[in-house]
Amino acid sequence: MGSVKDYFSSLGAGVASLLKGMQVTGKEFITPKITERYPEDRETVKVPERFRAILTLKYDEDGRHKCIACGICQRNCPNGTITVTTKMVDMPDGKKKRKLDKYVYDLGSCTFCQLCVTTCPQDALDFSNDFEQAVFTREKLVKQLNYLPEKEEPAPAPKPAAVAAVAETPAVDAKQENKKEN
Repeated sequence: MGSVKDYFSSLGAGVASLLKGMQVTGKEFITPKITERYPEDRETVKVPERFRAILTLKYDEDGRHKCIACGICQRNCPNGTITVTTKMVDMPDGKKKRKLDKYVYDLGSCTFCQLCVTTCPQDALDFSNDFEQAVFTREKLVKQLNYLPEKEEPAPAPKPAAVAAVAETPAVDAKQENKKEN
C-alpha cells in the first residue's frame, strides 16, 4: 500500500513543479519586449560601464605607457592571449634597463577574465567598452597595444654635489690668482 501512496505524492510534486515552471513562463508572455535597432540607432546604444570589450594600455599625459614589461599579465593569462616582448636599452646614466618592445594581444582567444588588469602592479592595463570589434579574418584580432612611438627618457639631472664642485672650482682659482698678484 505504501507504493501507491509514494506514487501519488511524487505525482503531486511533479504537477506542482510543472505549475511553478508554467508560472515563470507565463510572466514572460506579459512583460513588455524591448527591441534595439542596433545598426540604425548606434549613437543611442547604452553600453554598461563594466562591459569588457578590448584590452588597452594606459598612457600618461606625456604619451608614455605605464607598462614596465614585468610580464605578470602574460604569466597570469589562462590561455596565452598576451605576449610581452622586451628589449634591453642603455640609460643616459650608464645603467641598462628592460623596456617594452611589443605588447601583442589576441582578442580572438581572450576570455575577458580580467586577471591581467587586476594583477598589473603599475595599473597599466584596462578594458575599454567599445563593443564593435567584428572583423572578417582572425588575423585582424591580433593587435599590438603599444602602437604609439616610444618617447625618449629625459636626461638625468646632475647631482647637487657635482654642481657645487663645478661652481666652487673657478672661484677658488680666482682667489689664488689674486694672491699671486699681490
